[in-house]
Amino acid sequence: MTLTSFGPANRIKRSAETHPLTWRLRDDGEAVWLDEYQAKNGYAAARKAFADMAQDDIVQTVKDAGLKGRGGAGFPTGVKWGLMPKDESINIRYLLCNADEMEPNTWKDRMLMEQLPHLLIEGMLISARALKTYRGYIFLRGEYTTAAKHLNRAVEEAKAAGLLGKNILGSGFDFELFVHTGAGRYICGEETALINSLEGRRANPRSKPPFPAAVGVWGKPTCVNNVETLCNVPAIIADGVDWYKSLAREGSEDMGTKLMGFSGKVKNPGLWELPFGITGRELFEDYAGGMRDGFTLKAWQPGGAGTGFLLPEHLDAQMYAGGIAKVGTRMGTGLAMAVDDSVNMVSLLRNMEEFFSRESCGFCTPCRDGLPWSVKLLRAIENGEGQAGDIETLLGLVGFLGPGKTFCAHAPGAVEPLGSAIKYFRPEFEAGIAPTSAAVPPLARPIVVGA
Repeated sequence: MTLTSFGPANRIKRSAETHPLTWRLRDDGEAVWLDEYQAKNGYAAARKAFADMAQDDIVQTVKDAGLKGRGGAGFPTGVKWGLMPKDESINIRYLLCNADEMEPNTWKDRMLMEQLPHLLIEGMLISARALKTYRGYIFLRGEYTTAAKHLNRAVEEAKAAGLLGKNILGSGFDFELFVHTGAGRYICGEETALINSLEGRRANPRSKPPFPAAVGVWGKPTCVNNVETLCNVPAIIADGVDWYKSLAREGSEDMGTKLMGFSGKVKNPGLWELPFGITGRELFEDYAGGMRDGFTLKAWQPGGAGTGFLLPEHLDAQMYAGGIAKVGTRMGTGLAMAVDDSVNMVSLLRNMEEFFSRESCGFCTPCRDGLPWSVKLLRAIENGEGQAGDIETLLGLVGFLGPGKTFCAHAPGAVEPLGSAIKYFRPEFEAGIAPTSAAVPPLARPIVVGA
């Protein structure tokens, strides 16, 4: 798997005008350290933000640019920043970078942290200035050992250059930044579970309200943003709102560019910085090169394992949140997966639901018991031992674990691909029902948790 932003056959030339996230990348894949980063206009946006912009103006600029969260939820970043308290007497605030990238088929944040660690640091520095936060944490997936090494080195370089620590750029503003590696749990991608883990607690989501902007890390106001989200901030500050909006394709309601990719049995699996609003077909054919010889595209997911399956006929959908919603699922992380015609959908879903079941925090009943139930039923169907009514039971679980039915969004994301797989490939599920099985009323089949 290549961690690049190159286009097909490396023909796409990256520039600061069109590729704000990736134009500084080295062709050899090595990290860009401080001297090279500054030679490529690094920290110029931070200097502008500190010298020429009021803190509230930074927040408004990000809001006007239409930057949305790049971790999957897509919440407007400027709006989120605006939720932080205005009370100047609250002198302890935190900025938290969510780098717990555990969504299957997603590796975009890894590329940014390993190859452009100073871009993330600059984004956090500007954000800290805007939010009046004196301390920041990068909560990093523990398995990302190279990213941890590179981020820690970059933090030390920034400290030595006076870009972190006390009296940054002579402004009187102090900001400390720490890299914190987690134990590796999918649920830590939920911001309040991440906060609990950072505090040394069990990684369970918290009840909201209160939201982290009011009561976050150690009870203090906290803003949590994704890696890619924060990496967009320097370019917005440096080049302005109109330029940033102009990067997206016509028709897109999301602004700027997005790291998008394709995995699976495609000819050129990889990662590219592309404008919001390109079509799935362009991403699949022009960048990923289509399917390898001997394979046919059967289905695809647009943005990680927690998004619904789509068919080849849906490739003409535009890659932005509203465009993907029109064909019935979510943009998610924007890194797509191709499913080829050799894959049995029941086996694929059983594998996925095993992952989501294992990663549940176990706090709420629908998720704790419903996901193992789905695994049990899928395993039976996979082995040809399914009973009449099992498919209806699975669809019932999709409804019971849907949005608004559980404590957090883990279970809705887990069952979205299951519901779409049954919708489009029901005969494959029906093939696993034993022909002599007696009909069982939906949701009446017992479950033994852990069986």
